[in-house]
Amino acid sequence: MPRPPRLSPAETTAALRGLPHWSGDADGIRRSVQLPSFRDAVAAIVSIADVAEEMDHHPDIDLRWRTLHIAVVTHSAGGVTELDVELARRVDALLPG
Repeated sequence: MPRPPRLSPAETTAALRGLPHWSGDADGIRRSVQLPSFRDAVAAIVSIADVAEEMDHHPDIDLRWRTLHIAVVTHSAGGVTELDVELARRVDALLPG
């Protein structure tokens, strides 16, 4: 599969406007979310893992009790690509706002 092109800083900023729970820049985007319980946070990780496997694109996820910290970047492109933006959209569909 060819490497997707890295988004420019302006393209990344524009993409983040459509992802209000995410922040970052052309080097990577991230989101944190607090879930009602530790079990809910673990269940969210499993749901995110299913999407990540389907896309063959995997975020970094840090679990701290019931808070998830999610970071997305296409390492092979050296920054954010449209693949990261799509993964962020799909993660948002799984998590509370």
